[in-house]
Amino acid sequence: MHWLLHSEIPDIRLIGLRKTYGDVVAVDSVDLEIARGEFFTMLGPSGSGKTTTLRMIAGFEIPTAGTVELAGNDVSRLPPYDRPVNTVFQDYALFPHMTVQENVAYGLMVKKVPKAERRQRTIDALSVARLDGYGDRKPAQLSGGQRQRVALARAIVNNPQVLLLDEPLGALDLKLRQEMQIELKRIQREVGITFVYVTHDQEEALTMSDRVAVFNKGRIEQIGPPAEVYEHPTSEFIAGFVGVSNVIERDGRRYTVRPEKIQILAEDERSDEGSHVEEGTVRDVQYVGPVTRYHVSLDRGGELQALAQNLEETSGEVLAARGRRVRLQWRAGQESEIVEREGTE
Repeated sequence: MHWLLHSEIPDIRLIGLRKTYGDVVAVDSVDLEIARGEFFTMLGPSGSGKTTTLRMIAGFEIPTAGTVELAGNDVSRLPPYDRPVNTVFQDYALFPHMTVQENVAYGLMVKKVPKAERRQRTIDALSVARLDGYGDRKPAQLSGGQRQRVALARAIVNNPQVLLLDEPLGALDLKLRQEMQIELKRIQREVGITFVYVTHDQEEALTMSDRVAVFNKGRIEQIGPPAEVYEHPTSEFIAGFVGVSNVIERDGRRYTVRPEKIQILAEDERSDEGSHVEEGTVRDVQYVGPVTRYHVSLDRGGELQALAQNLEETSGEVLAARGRRVRLQWRAGQESEIVEREGTE
């Protein structure tokens, strides 16, 4: 299946891309098109094929079958340095003996870009990465987030057609990662370069991407804007991997509904007309500060999770809900039917 946003030639086109290592199929016939200027994320668990796909786009791996096209040109057999791409890794790989400015300018120096142009482009790249005034420092004098921004500046200074990012925020702590997610999206908008981002972190994918491709067992299982993938997962794997989801069986069909879409009513509280209602008992409660997660055992069997904001409730009031009889309701439009495609398990 092809996914093309515009009629123009896509920045990246993968056709029947396959990679095997002996008997192991790492990437299994991936077809994909990524438009110019997209922030595109490949999301999936370890071993799902996302990193191998990125490495084939970069040229670090040669496909067993299929082709990689960049802006309409077949680059499948070209080495990395002959492709209009740059890659940013988790470990930054900065030169410790060089200053920040020398690190960023290094690629331009190798390409023999004239000194004046090299200096200006380096200053511009440092400015985009919000590193003005850090040019004379050594990497060891910077924080993890600043080092990551140097690696970004070093990549964008080359004006690549495509920037590939392989779990670049994996080494940072949670707060810094969240800050860097915002920074990355800002930088991408500012420079207009196509970003292809690999992560196993669902929140990261939902926060930054224009579109997300969810990988599973070497194949793309679903692709679309983050909200669409989250709200309408097409398989049970996606429903469980992208956030938390409940799977409900009704009349021989399977549906997913997200915990935050479910409203908890007291046993005697009236439900809205036309909404779907289940009755049950609160088995467990997890208080997580702003929200509480309720695990409800249903009278008809099975369990649902519901998420509620703690607008006025204290932790004591919330935890007292254990063992309470409740009714759960949600609107028909808030559930999504799972239609397993042929070939999926």
